[in-house]
Amino acid sequence: MNIDLDASSTPDSDGLDLDASVAKSLFVGRITEENLFPYPRIDADEAETLRMVANSLDDFLQDKGEDFRQWDRESAQPEAFLQSLRELGLFGLIIPGDFGGIGLSNAGYTRVVEQLSSYDSSAALTVTAHSSIGMKGLLLFGTDEQKARYLPKLASGEMIAAFCLTESGSGSDAASVKTKAVKNQDGSWTLSGEKIWITNGGIGDFYTVFARTGNDPGELSAFFVERSWSGVNTGAKEDKMGIRASSTTSVSFSDVRVPAENLLGEEGQGFKIAMSILNNGRTGLGGGSVGGMKACIALATAQALERKQFGQNIAEFGLIKEKIAQMAIDCFASESVVWMVAHYIDSGCKDYSVEAAISKVFASEAMQRTANEALQIAGGNGFMKEFPYEQIVRDSRILTIFEGTSEILRLYIALSGIKEAGRLLEELAENVEDVFNDPIKGLGVLSEYAGRRLAQITPLRRDRMVNSVPATLRDEALIYDKYTAELGRVADVLLRRHGRDIVDKQLAMRRLADIAIDLFVGLCVLARVSSMTDSGDARYEQAITVAKLFSQQAKRRMNQNLRRIMRNEDEDLKQLAQYISSERAYPWDVL
Repeated sequence: MNIDLDASSTPDSDGLDLDASVAKSLFVGRITEENLFPYPRIDADEAETLRMVANSLDDFLQDKGEDFRQWDRESAQPEAFLQSLRELGLFGLIIPGDFGGIGLSNAGYTRVVEQLSSYDSSAALTVTAHSSIGMKGLLLFGTDEQKARYLPKLASGEMIAAFCLTESGSGSDAASVKTKAVKNQDGSWTLSGEKIWITNGGIGDFYTVFARTGNDPGELSAFFVERSWSGVNTGAKEDKMGIRASSTTSVSFSDVRVPAENLLGEEGQGFKIAMSILNNGRTGLGGGSVGGMKACIALATAQALERKQFGQNIAEFGLIKEKIAQMAIDCFASESVVWMVAHYIDSGCKDYSVEAAISKVFASEAMQRTANEALQIAGGNGFMKEFPYEQIVRDSRILTIFEGTSEILRLYIALSGIKEAGRLLEELAENVEDVFNDPIKGLGVLSEYAGRRLAQITPLRRDRMVNSVPATLRDEALIYDKYTAELGRVADVLLRRHGRDIVDKQLAMRRLADIAIDLFVGLCVLARVSSMTDSGDARYEQAITVAKLFSQQAKRRMNQNLRRIMRNEDEDLKQLAQYISSERAYPWDVL
């Protein structure tokens, strides 16, 4: 498969503000253009490596469609297939060459996951659960000794990794973990508890486990645990709706002795480590979503061109054209934001957590829409197991649930942005008296606040971004400029109105998050298209069309969300939900 130089990132950080968060800045009415333009391009040396990996994957996977459907029915991947993944080097994609891995950047890794996902979600999940989260903590926070001990075995696939955080009753609430580790006199730990829904649980040999290590329920520590140790057991394979061939089991720990040297990072820092791993690993899931969308588009267009109704192929029908166009828009937008986030990670940006959350929410939801539309275009065939559509729909359903549900991540996006806006307001309140006591400090804070407010109500800051895009996209650039100012304004209003109670306004928070998602994704689309060379061919012209269509769609969504932040039926909705919950059923009937 061809590696698209317009669709990937590079670890080159020239011009980036490594301390800035583009997404958080949107909440204070500011677009951080230097972290968006120019759109990153893939490194030429890595592109060559990726072409070789991609060709190897195509050669190995292109004739395995029936095998994947069979393994889905059997709910298992055969050992011979896992061995082939080892031989292809897929367990060592992001492990440095010094330890036997391929040493890809996050962007390069994401591109490989995209390709793997275009063939089978379960196969991709086996690899990504290992690399994106299972052993990512070792790469990010492990000591030299820990890396030397484990990375070679993880790179070869001799050890397969799994991430053990989720417990019964503590899905998105990681701070409510009950698994406990007690420190012994010799510095070792005794670990007890059970984790559920662990991907690679049944085939894993290396677990990154999170456990309470203090009296505070949220005081977690992270440990490396080997499957072979006494007291480590896995449960039966879960019978799942989708991704059935991947291994998902419970993993239990009964008085497991963990050596002192297997503590990951510092004691009590487990929650921060877990969140860092999940943030850093989200481009894998995003790449998987993009790969799935590309597969759906290929299937849907072939079906539309081949199936005839009323004397013509259905690709000529307006309603089918609308579906195919929207699938392409969603895929292009998802690809643009996922690669941008991968670029931030590779470049050493210090704060990309909100951007990573946005990429996960947008790409996972876009993949679900695309899978459903591909099935719809296939009609009755799409509902039959002999065709791939129904499995793709089932497989895609997990994407908005694991590694952070869409609901939790939307709240995270909004609250993180609101916190950024609130920080400046707090500094303003705290430093008003410094205008008199310390004029330099006080006037500096007032000047920053005044500048922000001025930027929200005037066009003085527009020239830079407008000049970064081609003339055909300048109107679209002004859309993002305008609605960034609107997001900053409404965030300011909500903070003043609700103060700390803003955390309880979840429906308002969701609307703020959706505005921020449209803004950041749209800016990534704009930057990507602006970086393309105008060769006069259809590919470039249609990319311009994608940018225009996405921008207009985003504009309509943002308008609606802005209106409904202040004028809505939220209280009526919540009251109705409370009534239905108290009844524990739908209370009306025609009888």
